[in-house]
Amino acid sequence: MSALSDINGVGLGLKRELIPQIQRHFQHKEPDALISNIDFVEIAPENWIGAGGKYADQLAWFVERYPIACHGLCLSLGGPDPLNTKFLKQVKQFLSVNKIPLYTEHLSYCSDNYQGKPGYLYDLLPIPFTEEAVHYVADRIKQTQDILGQRIAVENASFYLKAPMATMDELTFLNAVLTEADCWLHLDINNIYVNSINFKFDASEFLKGVPAERIVYSHVAGHYQQTPELLVDTHAADVIDPVWKLTEEAYALFGTFPTLLERDSNIPPLPTLIKEVNKIAELQAAAANVERLTQSAA
Repeated sequence: MSALSDINGVGLGLKRELIPQIQRHFQHKEPDALISNIDFVEIAPENWIGAGGKYADQLAWFVERYPIACHGLCLSLGGPDPLNTKFLKQVKQFLSVNKIPLYTEHLSYCSDNYQGKPGYLYDLLPIPFTEEAVHYVADRIKQTQDILGQRIAVENASFYLKAPMATMDELTFLNAVLTEADCWLHLDINNIYVNSINFKFDASEFLKGVPAERIVYSHVAGHYQQTPELLVDTHAADVIDPVWKLTEEAYALFGTFPTLLERDSNIPPLPTLIKEVNKIAELQAAAANVERLTQSAA
């Protein structure tokens, strides 16, 4: 994992409306106190590949100042159509040119073929939890890794309907894919919580079954409560207390690991948003302190 050593601490999803706000807080090449807890940023490569003009300049500015992780949107690892190898070759070049060490994708699918043409569904749909699907998705992850020449991470996804053909639960499926593909895990803590409410399982017990050695970084985010028994993963609201608590549990179980705040819409001004970035930093510092005290007492 040495190539990922710069991805640590606290991250923030880089949305275009945040860019000028972050840039204004840089003074003499060093960030001021407001953004001092932003250690890395995350971008979707689909939004930046081929960008020119102002956007290319903005990307170059961040490449100079922050470690960057790429979190993809459209690879459709569980989809029925062949992998988009042309796109993956573009991703490979993009990662190389911008010295980005990590590419992650969702353990889901988002495309289908219509009248002989591939099309995107603009949603992340669940893969059936079956042994056949484990082999299918693992093979596609391995193909992706072969093309990129590096290991990727896959993110546990939120979902709202479990396929009737499923022969295993989500955690068993996730672990089987990670093992067979020999890839890393992009742990989404909010997605665990959302799924635990929607499908009535214990989020803490799920977390205990996650392979710690495969975690490269995690997401926390807000969601929408449509009903008390139905949560929708929107990334459009503040992180709620049970998700913060689950984050603390994860640090207690696995030690601190890089954690990024996702906010994709209803984005508040940076000074408001940064409060949640600081909250992550506080939880990490507290967990690291407990770990130090435990080690010194041993």
